[in-house]
Amino acid sequence: MEKTDKLRVTIQGIEGCFHDAAAREYFSDRDIEPVPFNTFHEMFDALDTDASLVGIVAIENTIAGSLLQNHELLRQHNLSVIGEHKKRISHVLAALPGQTIDSLNEVKSHPMALMQCEQYLLRHPNLKMTETFDTAGSARDIADNKLSGQAAVCGEYAANLYNLEILEKGIETNRRNFTRFLIVTNSLLASEIGPKENEINKASIVFTLPHTGGALSKILTVLSFYDINLSKIQSMPIIGREWEYRFYVDLTFDSLVRYRQSIDAVRPLTNDITILGEYKEFITPPEEN
Repeated sequence: MEKTDKLRVTIQGIEGCFHDAAAREYFSDRDIEPVPFNTFHEMFDALDTDASLVGIVAIENTIAGSLLQNHELLRQHNLSVIGEHKKRISHVLAALPGQTIDSLNEVKSHPMALMQCEQYLLRHPNLKMTETFDTAGSARDIADNKLSGQAAVCGEYAANLYNLEILEKGIETNRRNFTRFLIVTNSLLASEIGPKENEINKASIVFTLPHTGGALSKILTVLSFYDINLSKIQSMPIIGREWEYRFYVDLTFDSLVRYRQSIDAVRPLTNDITILGEYKEFITPPEEN
């Protein structure tokens, strides 16, 4: 695929949502076409059936934690993780041009966004909080229907996209709110737009272990021997197998050779192991730290 070709990227939500904004940041050197879906299930099904698609999927948030459903979807679908992007989630209050905060009587957004901006919103008791399906959808609804007296809590990108006036920026309570997104696609596209081998310094894997004492400890010891760092480990119960777990692990490393040797070394210690993807670690810019 030539870089001049438009890249079709699946997002959960509508154009202007945080998935859309993160995709445009990650593929900043490409012209992209967002392909929206209501649910992650629908998105993964589309990625399975259409080899021209790339997906971006939220996997964890610094406040809400891991999105466990998306860990399972990654495992269940035959896709490769080719990259990651970490985006600071910052909300704005946006309304039709000419509105003021005092003239508003209602604010709409996704319940998570309203919760994240609760301290700010409580300082404005004239604003009735109304939960909606999507942050960007709230902005679009106000713009399309010319809803005066109403505001949306959304991202700055969505406010600008739907030509709303930003009344206040950075209204979230906790400024340390980041979401980590994974970039996924099929093996054919992965080889075309994925990282070069000399760029790879991170991997996501999933494995199950024998139900014996010290099984996980043995894995960790081997990885430590090969100087592999565990940046994240997430366990999930295996349905139908009481007290047995599946482990989702993110690894970072300086040597791709040592990492692959470590995978060969731990493989006999697992019941099964799958490499979900090998990619380049995203380093948060200093101004966002």
